Amino acid sequence: MRPWGHILGHLPHAPSQMPPLTDLALRRAKPAEKTQKLFDGGGLYLEISPKDGRWWRLKYRFDGKEKRLALGVYPDVPLALARQRREDARQMLARGVDPGEHRKAVAQAKAELGANTFEVTAREWLAKRDWVPKYSVKVVAWMENDVFPWIGSRPVGELTTPDFLRVARRIEGRGAIESAHRIMQNCGQIMRYAIATGRAERNPVADLRGALPPAPERNHAAVVDPVELGELLRALNSYRGTVIVQTALKLAPMLFVRPGELRQAEWAEIDLDAALWSIPAARMKMRQAHLVPLSVQSVQLLRELHPLTGRGQYVFPGGRSVRRPMSEGAVLAALRVLGFDKNKATGHGFRATARTLLDEVLGFRPDIIEHQLAHAVKDPNGRAYNRTTHLAERIRMMQVWADYLDALRIGSQTAQAMA
Repeated sequence: MRPWGHILGHLPHAPSQMPPLTDLALRRAKPAEKTQKLFDGGGLYLEISPKDGRWWRLKYRFDGKEKRLALGVYPDVPLALARQRREDARQMLARGVDPGEHRKAVAQAKAELGANTFEVTAREWLAKRDWVPKYSVKVVAWMENDVFPWIGSRPVGELTTPDFLRVARRIEGRGAIESAHRIMQNCGQIMRYAIATGRAERNPVADLRGALPPAPERNHAAVVDPVELGELLRALNSYRGTVIVQTALKLAPMLFVRPGELRQAEWAEIDLDAALWSIPAARMKMRQAHLVPLSVQSVQLLRELHPLTGRGQYVFPGGRSVRRPMSEGAVLAALRVLGFDKNKATGHGFRATARTLLDEVLGFRPDIIEHQLAHAVKDPNGRAYNRTTHLAERIRMMQVWADYLDALRIGSQTAQAMA
């Protein structure tokens, strides 16, 4: 999997002195001896040939290469529609999808298989998913390797429950039971999309319930015994690697965010004076902005790190390039160096540690803990809480948690008193 920065290019903008296009300006534009380009911004421009041919184009970068995408002929495609197509392409880029290659793939699939096949329907659905690129690539690979070869060319409305069961059995046969469940979940979502777009009348995947063996429970290794946690914290504190990884190791159990959220943290998101870290929705698993209150200890660690990395984008830049965040394996590698294998401690496991001990030892309400874990929590009317819900209590909880970790680390009687 290639990292964010390698996948996403940027859409170039029109020169700052050029205002956005208007319908009046487009109507008044005349052909010249040479081809003209009228820029609208975000890479969108109208190309006017000497013979008065008028084509919308989008200039963008993908995987480090500059590319162009045709968006239609003016005036058949008016300015508003051209802008909408530009935004659709931008959203694909944000998901790590090349809009030009996606168009070719869909066109080829339609030409070869017909517009109502499972593969065409699935690719349309996949292009609309607002997923992080890493997960998007994984799901596409599942479909291309495990589903499309068997039912991709079939009309989506004719597929039956046994058809999907056979697909699932092949995956199950190689021991990938959890993958079989996830792929069937995606297939069910594709079938619901097929129903919504008038290509199918029912979802046969729904009838698979109980037909597959249950997926094995996979919990991230987590230390939930206070004495063992104290030993782990002392080990983390003794790590002698880079200051960047040292700080990440100390903050991981204190903030208990997902590993990807921690390593991709940006200084622009952190207000040290207010002691708040605001993670944007685009980087959250649930696609909802999230607030992380920073304890006194967290703020101190970040202030000590700021002179080293504060002039760059990332709080924890990578070892090879400050333009990229720290690698996924940095914290795990440090844990292994300290002698903790994958069955004992993981970066993600700190979340389970916090969930257990905040509830069972420190007595915080489960819904407050779930809010801070950025899990989906709804009010009694079924509405999702916003990111500031119970913020005052969460601020108090994060400080109590940091104090508790300190007490466990130094092995004092304070931790027992707090419990």
